[in-house]
Amino acid sequence: MSYTIGRLAKLTGLPVKTIRFYSDAGVLPERERTPAGYRIYGDEDRARLELIRTLREIGVDLATIRSLGDRRLRDVLDLHLKAVETQLKSLQRTRTVLRATLARDGDPAEEDLQRLHALGRVGAAEMELLLDEFVDEVGGDIEARHEWLTQLRDAMLPELPEEPTAAQLDAWLELAELLADEDHRESLRRQSSDFWSEERDFDAWHEINAQVLREALTAAQAGVEPGSPESEPILDRVLALLGQSREEMLRVFDEHDPRAARLWELVAIIEDRPWPSEPTVAYGWIEATLRRLTRTG
Repeated sequence: MSYTIGRLAKLTGLPVKTIRFYSDAGVLPERERTPAGYRIYGDEDRARLELIRTLREIGVDLATIRSLGDRRLRDVLDLHLKAVETQLKSLQRTRTVLRATLARDGDPAEEDLQRLHALGRVGAAEMELLLDEFVDEVGGDIEARHEWLTQLRDAMLPELPEEPTAAQLDAWLELAELLADEDHRESLRRQSSDFWSEERDFDAWHEINAQVLREALTAAQAGVEPGSPESEPILDRVLALLGQSREEMLRVFDEHDPRAARLWELVAIIEDRPWPSEPTVAYGWIEATLRRLTRTG
């Protein structure tokens, strides 16, 4: 039997946007489409959705489910084992917070209790669901943007260490709040609409961006002071690569939501990686140079 995505949503109890996301992410393989471009699903998709929901509820991540393919019971049991191991990691994190709290003299501080409470609500499975919603809502109805966010998804979901520090736990909880922030989602959707609405050669765009990063990062690492006479020709080369005037680029920086950079900073804290990242340093140098030259121009 064949089902439209709307009918499949009613039969499984899953939102249409969730089914669409699973299809785009390759977790639910796309079978066929109508001549008008609408997705068509069958009974095997309905059964697979039930399996996906069960595995997600026990904490199995999408990448693991996607790797399952058409394999059967042994793979499901293997996934279940991974889910149990995920739950054990969650307990270990809770133990870390409890030990740190009890090691101090006196009653627990308010932030310790808040951290314990929040960890009970935001484990790995909950973070996965938050990120699914984030990708789907920010991606919106622009297919290219949705695909790009789907590709970035795994990088946006760090793995919390078994014995995290207080800073890593706080970053984990702040990341959950940021992903769930409706204003942040709307801001990203609004700011990126013009860029993603244009047809682009993304291989060429990635190469241009790599050249921009090399120019700016080399200048920053060489100690070229933003706004100095030496910085101006470098800025001009960067703007030429991007096809932007100074006024246009300044407007991009003015409209940029700093929460986007904060998201990647939180990921770096959780993964114990250096921050700022090279792209952050490069674009920070470009912005500082542009603003200083604009003031003195």
